[in-house]
Amino acid sequence: MIAIDLKVVKFKPGFIGQMQFYLTALDEQIKEDHENPSIGIIICKEKNRTIVEYALKDVNKPIGVATYTIKDSLPESMKNYLPSAEEIAERLESFFDDEE
Repeated sequence: MIAIDLKVVKFKPGFIGQMQFYLTALDEQIKEDHENPSIGIIICKEKNRTIVEYALKDVNKPIGVATYTIKDSLPESMKNYLPSAEEIAERLESFFDDEE
């Protein structure tokens, strides 16, 4: 299993402890005996490599830290694979219309 934690802020060392908690909970409550240990991925707006390395130094669970970039437009090569903003809005409207 993989736990992914998306943060909209710069990396903070405390995120590692939170992820360790998530991984322990997954491994103790959900993981089957024949499955490998869970993996954690923290995705942040920014990170300082040295701070990440120090935060992970003595961690015994598989955790990675990555950053993301926000783009104003979708690359042409991806447009055929994802719905447009208008299509997403229409689908959401129909979903909420069904709840009334």
